Amino acid sequence: MNTRAAGQAAHTARTGPSAAATARLTNDSNFRELVSKRNSLALTLSIIMMAIYLGFIFLVAFDKPLLATKVMGGTTSLGIVLGLFVIVAAIVLTGLYVARANGRFDELTAKLTREHGR
Repeated sequence: MNTRAAGQAAHTARTGPSAAATARLTNDSNFRELVSKRNSLALTLSIIMMAIYLGFIFLVAFDKPLLATKVMGGTTSLGIVLGLFVIVAAIVLTGLYVARANGRFDELTAKLTREHGR
């Protein structure tokens, strides 16, 4: 291999796939399915988390007496319980995304890698 060809090969390796390879990948139905499902799940989980968080913030802003209500006859207020719920919900929703990503999304990614290389 001459110096120029070696330089071009090194440049290609650094810059990534060619435009033709990129076009083949983006036109692949498996790739479109992966992107669509991943974006759909991310948007759905984000909206759920935003609703939970904003609901809590609106309660803090507009209904402090409700949040000050004692629960189960103890000293813990409803605000503390709901605050913990917000934290737990974030952890659960993150776990759902990770489980889905490690399952179906990884399967689709592996299939695309086998079909398109790299």
